[in-house]
Amino acid sequence: MNRSLLILSLALLQAASAQTPYKAPRGPGGKPDLNGIWQAMNTANWDLVEHGSRPGLVVALGAVAAEPGGPGVVEGGEIPYLPEARAKRDANFANRLALDPEIRCYLPGVPRATYMPYPFQILHSEKAIFFAYQFAGAVRNVFLKDPGPAPVDTWMGQSVGHWEGDTLVLDVTGLDERTWFDRAGDYHSDELHVVERFTPAGPDRLDYEATIEDPKVFSRAWKIRMPLYRHVEKNARLMEFKCVEFVEDLLYGQFSKKP
Repeated sequence: MNRSLLILSLALLQAASAQTPYKAPRGPGGKPDLNGIWQAMNTANWDLVEHGSRPGLVVALGAVAAEPGGPGVVEGGEIPYLPEARAKRDANFANRLALDPEIRCYLPGVPRATYMPYPFQILHSEKAIFFAYQFAGAVRNVFLKDPGPAPVDTWMGQSVGHWEGDTLVLDVTGLDERTWFDRAGDYHSDELHVVERFTPAGPDRLDYEATIEDPKVFSRAWKIRMPLYRHVEKNARLMEFKCVEFVEDLLYGQFSKKP
């Protein structure tokens, strides 16, 4: 085979490989094996939309508290706020040091728990799916049979899961309105509805997508997308980050006894 034919053959093989969807190893019940410790590698927790680097709110901490820039994860580049809701979002941003629920160690909610700068673990069998998050010890137990409407709103909501081919789809409702989407003040109401999709895209990568609806705050549904990466270190595991003890003085310092 001459050089030109060899180059053409290699190019055709690469093109065919690129068009072939990734087939994940099978796990429980013949479904893709998503078991593992995963983490987002982006700046979505600082701001979902494209943003430049900016100084932190605690100037004395210098670069340690500075906020890194990022290209954003919102499809179309903009969150479709209703006008009055955008004004509240701007007020949240201006007062984020006092209002961001992450600062007070409240559970992060969905979808924020997925892209905080901490790992999370997926554990699943044929009959159960469980998410454990390092931040604040948050967890989600996924229903595989719809139990009906969530009886009460909770920080992590109610997740109902099913498979669409190799994609795990989670329908999340009953989310507490006090959670935010990021540190930039992006927020929601008690009518938030999130549909998440986890699709294997490589041996150690998931493509994550979340469709967000909230008619009280947004003019239409909108999406975020990002890759998630599996931790492959031999000693990979979730560590404790029970942050409540770190915020006790912040929340209750005025009640402490003075000498």
